[in-house]
Amino acid sequence: MLKAGIVGLPNVGKSTLFNALVANAQAQAANFPFCTIEPNVGTVAVPDERLEQLTDLSKSKETIPTRMEFVDIAGLVKGASQGEGLGNKFLANIREVDAIVHVVRCFEDDDVIHVSGSIGPARDAEVINLELGLADLSQIEKRRERLKKQARTSKEAQLEDAALERIQEVLEQGGSARSVELNDEEIALIKPLGLLTSKPIIYATNVSEEELAGGNGFCEEVVTLAAQEGAETVRISAQVEAELIELGDDERQDYLQGLGVEEGGLRSLIRATYRLLGLRTYFTTGEKETRAWTFKAGMSAPQAAGVIHTDFERGFIRAQTIGWEKLIDAGSIAEARTKGWLRSEGKDYLVKEGDVMEFLFNV
Repeated sequence: MLKAGIVGLPNVGKSTLFNALVANAQAQAANFPFCTIEPNVGTVAVPDERLEQLTDLSKSKETIPTRMEFVDIAGLVKGASQGEGLGNKFLANIREVDAIVHVVRCFEDDDVIHVSGSIGPARDAEVINLELGLADLSQIEKRRERLKKQARTSKEAQLEDAALERIQEVLEQGGSARSVELNDEEIALIKPLGLLTSKPIIYATNVSEEELAGGNGFCEEVVTLAAQEGAETVRISAQVEAELIELGDDERQDYLQGLGVEEGGLRSLIRATYRLLGLRTYFTTGEKETRAWTFKAGMSAPQAAGVIHTDFERGFIRAQTIGWEKLIDAGSIAEARTKGWLRSEGKDYLVKEGDVMEFLFNV
């Protein structure tokens, strides 16, 4: 399951956003620092209208979307990597995530305390990024100390140490691990460390309801920062997301349109995460179920089959495939086959966004 960790300073709207994204979550959202004292974890279905259309076409008994997990981390403060505030134990909770959603406060409200006394998105982001970098430095120093003895006899240890040395130099200059070019072997060797600054980042600029459509100067500050880092940005309003929970589908859409936006924060965040991680979706459909599967762009048909089960990849013979829109036009798999639209693809086929697949394999 795709995992994203939500980080930020206290009182930037993290827990309010988390509660809204994961409607059944019980994260406490209150106007004081450290209201989240244990990491909250919740999963959400990835919205996809194509699933409903394919379900109707196949008259499926069950519809299964892909899911995404969000981890809400307690507000970090300057010095967190050395134990300030609730300390670095919370940093460990996001070492396993695929991406970091960095919530930055871009709204003014005298009733909501700011830990620094004023709104400063770039400054706030720098505080969090610095703490993530310091936590990584501590991790690297400990690991390199352990590698010293191993490196005398192990080429693998030498390679890992050399890679960590390059990362350490960049971190000491205020950079991030993700900016260091590594080959596949080096990436595999350092992966167990779960370096925080190696995670792709999505900056979520949290604005008021009135500024959701057009943003503000604070948002532009974050967009500039993200562009420098090669990160994604999404404009959200935790206040709006909290209100959307209480509305039905039609009311929700009317409300968003009234604000001048087409979609809520959940869809925006998921789309940004998929873009950032190079993820795509394919489908399987039949009378029993219609299901969405997440795969990496550039995956071959056997690799995509392996997303369902490793046996599918090992015993792959071929895949019957058709684009989802083409299938809807045909009206059924049988009619698509009659029209010659259903293709038989081999091991070299690169799966495309929206493909509907049926895998043939040896057990």
